[in-house]
Amino acid sequence: MPMRVFKSKWFVRFARNERISDKSLREAAMDAENGKIDTDYGGGVIKQRIARLNEGKSGGYRAIVLFRRGERAFFVYGFAKNERDNIDRSDERDFKALAKVLFGSSGAQMERLIANGNSVEVKNDAQD
Repeated sequence: MPMRVFKSKWFVRFARNERISDKSLREAAMDAENGKIDTDYGGGVIKQRIARLNEGKSGGYRAIVLFRRGERAFFVYGFAKNERDNIDRSDERDFKALAKVLFGSSGAQMERLIANGNSVEVKNDAQD
């Protein structure tokens, strides 16, 4: 079964405002799946770079992703490189706690998160 990719309610708004496509999110998730992780904070929390529309990754966006290889990726927070360098230790701790909860959730609990609008599944090309 392929890895499922999700975005949080907050990240949905961020991606829409910054015109970040689901295709870009899938590519970032697949990069992580293939071992190309920009920063690994441990505890299932990684940072991935996402290119700006029609530009490269270096001046683009950074996404905090709760990631478990072969299972799930949750895009939970994003920021432009020129607005912020990194997350702080407090943010890192909070994201690790959230990762623990999300990766411990059952399939039924995940479906409830989707049904109540707290998460949206990023479809793959075959589902678009």
